[in-house]
Parts: sequence; structure tokens; C-alpha cells
Amino acid sequence: MNISSTTPEHAEICDVLVIGGGPAGATAAAVLASEGRKVVMVEKAHHPRFHIGESLLPANAVLFDRLGVRDQIERIGMPKFGVEFVSPDHDHTAQVEFADAWDKSMPYAWQVRRSEMDEILFRNAATRGAATVEGCRVREVSFDADGADVQAVLDDGTRRQWRARFVLDASGRDTFLSNKLKAKLKNPRHNSSALFGHFVNAERLPGKQEGNITIFWFDHGWFWYIPLADGTTSIGAVCWPYYLKSRKKPLKDFFADTIAMSEPLAQRLKDATLVDDAVYATGNYSYTSTHCSGERYLMLGDAYAFIDPVFSSGVYLAMHSAFEGAKVVATTLDQPARAAAARKHFEQDMRRGPREFSWFIFRVTNPTMRDFFMYPQNPFRVKEALLSLLAGDIHGKTPIWGSLRILKTIYFSVCAVNPRRSWHAWQRRRRNIRDLGPLAGENILESK
Repeated sequence: MNISSTTPEHAEICDVLVIGGGPAGATAAAVLASEGRKVVMVEKAHHPRFHIGESLLPANAVLFDRLGVRDQIERIGMPKFGVEFVSPDHDHTAQVEFADAWDKSMPYAWQVRRSEMDEILFRNAATRGAATVEGCRVREVSFDADGADVQAVLDDGTRRQWRARFVLDASGRDTFLSNKLKAKLKNPRHNSSALFGHFVNAERLPGKQEGNITIFWFDHGWFWYIPLADGTTSIGAVCWPYYLKSRKKPLKDFFADTIAMSEPLAQRLKDATLVDDAVYATGNYSYTSTHCSGERYLMLGDAYAFIDPVFSSGVYLAMHSAFEGAKVVATTLDQPARAAAARKHFEQDMRRGPREFSWFIFRVTNPTMRDFFMYPQNPFRVKEALLSLLAGDIHGKTPIWGSLRILKTIYFSVCAVNPRRSWHAWQRRRRNIRDLGPLAGENILESK
């Protein structure tokens, strides 16, 4: 292939141009650079940069090992051995531990500050040979049979151009290519928004459970409660859009009123202080794309789809997609006759993670599913299988799928013997997910 014949004047040449320097982009860049590819990774912000999504899954550990950064993650992370569930309809809390999953070799994960973790991954890609450019926003990508022309602008207004044989879109919720190709779709089965902030002096669980994530259900959705190693605690309310639309006061006051709706959460925060008086909001939380691959591009992680964060799956799915995407790039560049088959497999793999998590996400506020979490039982190893799913163990060889099918059968059976409760829950969900149009917090905003 003769790239130079189609290269615009002043354009730099590379094998792979990665848009976005978060977990997906940095992972893919590190893998491909390690293989000897000429990789350029551009990131619109400068590391360290703020990002929400601090809770990781045990399955992330294997991926950190493959990148050679596990020791660095251990140093910044708060060990997370399990999940606590708190329901307003039950007079007890429930604790589950990843060590009780089907595969006992992944007993814990971490809670991390994303600014720190993302910078570790970004710098690791540079160490492995990727060229990294921060403060660089991609403005245009045009494809042809041999590759792509990429135009970008630096913070100071300087224009940069690249000619790449392949483009990886890891732009996260910016969904650069999905928007460009008009492929982005609102998730018709889920629609949520979020308010969140960081607190100091929040009460924590004792001993080994200190780093566990807590899920608090409340009338309008659920809260996350994520203890971080530096003593702060990340707290967010994932709620239905109608609730965020009802806001009549400043975001900070509205968040305080929302927290007050969960008495157990309010108790844990009775001596806590909001860091910098900063509260954030984001809307249109769940979406997917019609496809995630083309002859010269792939969409990775959140650039393809984003699902409700209740099971903390985002970083794992992003990094997994990067490893799988790197295989597609290598096949396309080295064995083009096999590229179409590689892309087909990638499309199937990318749909699998969101699909398996979403079945439970769509039902997590249903009273039947809530009972399952509050009274975990293990007939036919269903608890072990569910914990394996929560640990992110969905792409390996752990034989959890038969037990998960049994769990789903039990769920439908319990719903059938409680028809009135099930009907009301279904009707309530239909009302909750209705589309109310753009939310004021569609992009992440800060209120002080």
C-alpha cells in the first residue's frame, strides 16, 4: 500500500490513530505499540483529568497484569472485596463477596481515583512506544480504501494532521465516530441520569469491608457509595430522568435533598463534608450504536455503548474491547483477507458484555430482583454464577451460563406467582424510562 500518494501535505504518517486517552484508548495504544506498530494517541484533555467511574471489577486485574501496571494500581487503589446492598424495603443489609464467585481466583478489585488510574494507563502506553498528544481535539476524520485522514486542533489553535492506516475511536461518551456516522441510539429499554460528588469524613464499613461499594436503593433510583484510598468517598445518585427534570433549586441543594431520601445513606454522611462544594450532573446515561466497526475503524468501550453503572462494568468493558480491538487491527493490517471475519467476531463480542449485564440492570430496581440481592441463595450454584457476572467473569471459560439461565427462570417464576406486584413494577418502569427530551445535565457540569 502506498500511503504517500494520498497523504495531505504536512500530514504525519502512522499505522494507528487512537482518539481518546482513557482506559480503552490507552490500553489499545499500549498493546499495539508493544507489537511494533507506529501508534499515535490523542487526548482532548491533559492528564490527570477528572473522570467519574471509580469502581473496578476483579476481572480488571488480569488486564492490568497483561499491561504490566498491576503494582501501580495496587498502590493507588482501595481494595474492594465485595458489594453491600441497602434497601428501604428490608430491615437488614446484604453483603456479598467476590471470593464466593464460581472462580475463586479473583477475590477482589479496587476503588480508584480515575484521574490517577487513567494517567497510569496513558503514561504506560507512552512507555511502550506510543506517541501521545494531550490537549488535542480531533475535528474531522475522512476514510478511504487505504486508511483515514485525521484533522485535529491543539489547545493553542495549532492544527495537526495525520494519515493513518487504521483509526480507533476511544472517545468515551463523546462518541466521536458514532455521532459522525449517525450510529448513536438512545437505549430504548433504559434511560437514566446521575448526580454525584465527593465527600470527606463519610462513615465507612469496618475492617476488610471498608473498601466495598454500597448500593442504596431509593424511590427514584439508586445511590453508589465508593470509598477511595485518600479518605474521600464518591457518592452518586443514578435516577430516572423525570426526577432530575423536577429540580427547582441549585444542584448542590437538590443533591442534598436527594441524599436525605435515603435515611441509611444520610446517617453515614451526617459528619461528612462535600469536597469543594462541587456537585456534578450528567444525563442521557445509556446508549448504544448500530455498529462498532468498519473497514478502517473500530469503536471501543463507551465510544460504542454505555450502560447503567450499577455493576461498575464500564472500565472492564472498555479495556476488554481494547485488547480485542488490537487483534482486529493486527489482522486488518497484516492479513487483510481475514479482516471481515475478525470484525464480525468483534461486533459479536462487543454486544455480549452490555447484553449480559443489561438483563440484570434492567431489573435491578424490580422488587423481585431486589429480594434476590437481599436474600442471596445458591441453589444450582446461581449465587456463584451471579457473583461471577458481577466480577466481570463473562469472557473466560468459567461455566456460569447454565446457572444464570436457571436464575432467570427462578426470577420469572417468582414474578408469575406475584402478578400484582410484578404488574405494578412493570408499569412503574415504563413510566420511569419514558423519554423527556434533553436534560440540563446532558454534559458533565459543575455547580458550586
